[in-house]
Amino acid sequence: MELLTPSVDFVFKRIFGIEENKDILLDFLNAVFESANEPGVTEIEILNPFLDKDAVHDKQSILDIKARSSNGTLVNIEIQLWNQRDIEKRTLYYWARMYGGQLVEGGRYRNLCRTVTINILGFNYLASEHYHSIFQLLDTRTGLVLTNDIEVHMIELQKLREVSVGQQRKLVRWMLFLLGPTPEKMGELVMGEPALQKALTTLEFLSQDREARELYESRQKAMNDWISNIEGAREEGREEGKIEGERMKAFAVARRLLNKGMPIEEVADLTDLTVADIERFQ
Repeated sequence: MELLTPSVDFVFKRIFGIEENKDILLDFLNAVFESANEPGVTEIEILNPFLDKDAVHDKQSILDIKARSSNGTLVNIEIQLWNQRDIEKRTLYYWARMYGGQLVEGGRYRNLCRTVTINILGFNYLASEHYHSIFQLLDTRTGLVLTNDIEVHMIELQKLREVSVGQQRKLVRWMLFLLGPTPEKMGELVMGEPALQKALTTLEFLSQDREARELYESRQKAMNDWISNIEGAREEGREEGKIEGERMKAFAVARRLLNKGMPIEEVADLTDLTVADIERFQ
């Protein structure tokens, strides 16, 4: 049986973002906080433990996970396998929506709770060799943190390709799990880790479930179509730019020939421009 890829957002959501797997999400979050040398959490509430099947077919939809810890911290987790550009602005936008969404009319600013965004990237993005980067709001000269209410984690999966399974940090094991190693490596990876073992069991179940596999394939198709459209638009833009560049070169040649007194008809013949184009150019 071929396992589904855990890093596809649909599968990720089905493993980490459902109520019965809350312990898996808790273990993953604590692995992230441990990697950042921050205290872990003891309890978590999933705020969107549902999956809109229509969203699976929509290439623009975001299958993220929103949660709240027992101390009020809000967490948003999103996995992105392809670079959709403007990640920083997109991240801040969704962070701000989640942070500001806590404040009801007449509410007090002091009641706003810490909000953490965790972006798991399937591509290298930051100019850093570290697979886990943590961003906060602080003084760049002294390192003094203004507030811990804003925190953004960037976890880059591709920077773990060369890391061995024997690494002790739990976050490394989770990231390797998401990369979908061979069955032999997967068995070694989850050994002695109850949460990882449960995640693998869920993955195996999803891989055998016909409806889940159909939704998985639909999600893959939606994302592949999106990528093809983006690449097609870029290629079209490159081709248009190339054509425009050739025309500009032709006009530059035409200018030099006209300055030497060559008749317009001869200039048009030598540059493949029309007489009308050259007259407008003049």
